[in-house]
Amino acid sequence: MADAGTRRQSGLWSRLSAIGLAMLLAACSTVVPRGPAVAPPVAKPVAKPAPQTGLPEDVERHRIALLVPLSGPNAAVGQSIADAAAMALADTGGKALRITNYDTAQGAEAAARKALADGNKLFLGPLLSDDVRAVAGPAEAAGVPVISFSNDSAAVGDDVWLLGFSPAQSIDRVVRFAKSRGLTRFAGLMPPGTYGRNASSMLIHTAEAAGGSVAAMQSYQRTPTSIAAAIQTISKEKFDAVLIADSGRIAVTSAPLIRKAGGAGVRILGTELWNAEPSLNNSPVLAGAWFASVDDTLFKQFSTRYRTRYGRTPYRLGSLGYDAVLLTVRIAKDWKLGSAFPVDALADDGGFSGVDGAFRFSHGHIAERALAVHQLGPGGGTIVSPAPSGF
Repeated sequence: MADAGTRRQSGLWSRLSAIGLAMLLAACSTVVPRGPAVAPPVAKPVAKPAPQTGLPEDVERHRIALLVPLSGPNAAVGQSIADAAAMALADTGGKALRITNYDTAQGAEAAARKALADGNKLFLGPLLSDDVRAVAGPAEAAGVPVISFSNDSAAVGDDVWLLGFSPAQSIDRVVRFAKSRGLTRFAGLMPPGTYGRNASSMLIHTAEAAGGSVAAMQSYQRTPTSIAAAIQTISKEKFDAVLIADSGRIAVTSAPLIRKAGGAGVRILGTELWNAEPSLNNSPVLAGAWFASVDDTLFKQFSTRYRTRYGRTPYRLGSLGYDAVLLTVRIAKDWKLGSAFPVDALADDGGFSGVDGAFRFSHGHIAERALAVHQLGPGGGTIVSPAPSGF
């Protein structure tokens, strides 16, 4: 576990010299009167101080726990978040905060309990929704709020906030933009699981709220045969745009089949997942596709600085670690040492800003973000609708 706090060393080293003392013992004869023998006094053992456990005493900084996977299959993503958090602490001076990393891959609940035993008053993380649920109970019992990096709205709780990129907000933004460009009939290709179900609901809700409609929707398994069958099904209807609520790999597979099935003029839409795959700009079959996500301008600058410092490229989710620390540093200005984290400060209507632009929690426990609409294409793509600068 790495302590991201600033360590200072001061003082002078002194040299101590040992002085040897010789004690001379003189033997003498003594007449001892008869009587009961007296036992010599027994020296009581000196109690050794108990070994120190947990973090050392720290009365000048707030203790913050960063809970991310630092081993296992998600270790690289977790390390990117941890590195970015350390960068933010260094960039801001961060003298009021002490951030300690805890590995959730070894057991999220165990990591949370260790963090609580160490005296941490705020949790940043975890990343995975199952881990959020695992730490929520112990954290709530201790009165410690959780600002998670998950985007699963089902993981929200009274003391749990989500900083992750919301697929619902991404779908709402891109569908409304498409409607503003004259596209009124939508179709959807939805993956299995919670993400697909939530995406389906959001597509229907937003299309109708914007004055459009959903002409067709089909789920699929992630196999070529299932994807082809789903596309054949939705192609029986007429639509102006199709939302592929899945990774870029699925979109690259689906796009040619959509064109072949009669959708030559159909606009392809994606979700915030595509923002983690810049290589999609080099795919001719997705040229002109739209998706909504945060503006990457500041992230590119952050990425350059990260590579200079750590010698590797950060994962796209690394920015969450940086922005979480910026948020905490801002609130810590009015956070009294030794007191609970002031959660009311999270509901600031003006919101916060960071590498991923403006965001706020004023309307709930899910970060509301200012999103841009991106268009895929050679040269890194373009922004066809800029993100608002604030709220």
